[in-house]
Formats: sequence, C-alpha cells, structure tokens
Amino acid sequence: MYLTKKTYIGAEYEHRDVKAEVNITIMGEPVKIDPKKITYIQESAAYWRNANLIHDWFVQNVQDGEDDCKEYYVSKENLQELLDTCKTVAKSLKDSPVTKKKEKVGFKDGEDLYEEFDVFTNTEVAEELLPTSPGFFFGSTEYGRYYLEELEGTIKVLEDLLDSTDTRSEFYYQASW
Repeated sequence: MYLTKKTYIGAEYEHRDVKAEVNITIMGEPVKIDPKKITYIQESAAYWRNANLIHDWFVQNVQDGEDDCKEYYVSKENLQELLDTCKTVAKSLKDSPVTKKKEKVGFKDGEDLYEEFDVFTNTEVAEELLPTSPGFFFGSTEYGRYYLEELEGTIKVLEDLLDSTDTRSEFYYQASW
C-alpha cells in the first residue's frame, strides 16, 4: 500500500526558470539526469503493509468503493480527513478497557504456538469510522494492539507530510496485491 508524493517541476519550460543540480549514484555508479528535462519528482510518502483499516478508508473515501489496484489522486483535504479520523479512533481506543485474547500464531517442534494480546472492548467508534476489512494479505481484523499501532504510525506519517508539503505537491494512493 503506497502513498506517493509527486511534485511538478516543469524544468523543460524555460519560462519556469527552474534551477536544479542532480547528483545521484547507485552502488557507486553515477546516474545521468538532465535537470532541464525534469518534469516531476516522485517520492515515496508512506507505505503500509497489512493495514486493512487504512486501505479500506482509501477505497471508500478516495476510490468510490473500487478496490482495483489502480492509482488514485488523494487531495490534502483527504489526508487531513484521514488524519483526523485516525486521531479520533485512537483516542477512543486508548480510553477503552481491554480484555485478553489468546490466538494461535504458529507451530514449532510439534507444538502449537500461542500469543496472548489485548483486545479493546469498546470498538464502536473504530467500527464506525475505520472498520477493519478482511481479505487476502490483509492481516488481522482484531481491534487490538496491531490496529492501534497502524493508527499511531499513520498519524505520525500524515502529520509529518501535511506539515512539510508545499502547494506544488500532489498525492496518489495505490495498493498492489
């Protein structure tokens, strides 16, 4: 699951008066890039793995319900909405009591391996605003520690992005299964 930041440069147009110097090496070998031909700079802005709650939010709020692995434009307002939603849900979970749950996590030396973890008992806000979504390669659908970790990681990434982004940058989301 990828959020990409694309910044239009348009250096090929002289009237834009773009000044650039590009020095890139890969494994010691220089990469030749003509700064006068740079149209866009594309950066990896965020990456998630098995964050089904975040993916479902993009599908429902950016992709008109289409889960088709295509790239979709994401406005800064969309990112702010996701950030606000994550904060609301995280706060509701932190205020929620937890219960212990034991789940099989593997098998070793002929024995089942189990892990005990906390599951939040009051998940109404999470289920309404950022529900989990089952599916292939989608990870856990429990409202527990991993769910909260995805929320907190997403909050940090989005706060940093929104604080450091200029008006020329655009964002795009794409998931690949």
